[in-house]
Amino acid sequence: MNLTLRIWRQSGPKDRGRMVTYQVEDVSPDMSFLEMLDVLNERLVLAGEEPVAFDHDCREGICGMCGLMINGDAHGPQRGTTACQLHMRQFSDGDTIDIEPWRARAFPVIKDLVVDRSAFDTIIAAGGYVTAPTGSAPEAHATPVPKADADAAFEAAACIGCGACVAACPNGSGMLFTAAKVTQLSLLPQGQPERYTRVVGMVDAHDEAGFGGCTNAGECTVVCPKGIPLNTIGRLNRDYLKATAKRGDT
Repeated sequence: MNLTLRIWRQSGPKDRGRMVTYQVEDVSPDMSFLEMLDVLNERLVLAGEEPVAFDHDCREGICGMCGLMINGDAHGPQRGTTACQLHMRQFSDGDTIDIEPWRARAFPVIKDLVVDRSAFDTIIAAGGYVTAPTGSAPEAHATPVPKADADAAFEAAACIGCGACVAACPNGSGMLFTAAKVTQLSLLPQGQPERYTRVVGMVDAHDEAGFGGCTNAGECTVVCPKGIPLNTIGRLNRDYLKATAKRGDT
């Protein structure tokens, strides 16, 4: 395939940035989207030009590093797929493809398509863990967990922290990510002692990091490559209301 790429180029956080057009030829439909960008970068380097900076690591849809807006969609047109697992067969010969970074106040652009997602780290640092030392791993059936709770916790734990939910949200909210990290612990016995301090701390960190408020638009769940459901946010809201009631907040 021969394609026209319009890519956001920004040399640094203080640069205004702009869309730059590139032509790529002989693109195999079996290439992944990132492999196609690799081909473009090889040609740019050979021509003495600056390659396009973009995040990547495992390229297996596991690590959450890749993050691109492709024709206005976080991770591209194929649902349940990260950008690194998106293949060029989803496009047609002669297509024009717009490629941009995540757009959110809490994710400032570092360079080109790379954004600073360390705001997610501050949310995790505010309570996304269990502090009590538990020793070695217990026998699997020592503490029975209802299957519905175990399934919901596992579903939430599938979140890879890519940030697509933030990029797709009209408010730039990171509540789906926060809810997933709260839920995966709040449904299990090990997470109960810190359940309510955890949710308050992580929601406060979310707001302080500059994420927008959640208005249940639902765009986050549409683009989430791991299919985290919207009711995960409902669980967070329920725990947050209980927590603030316990401490006497109004």
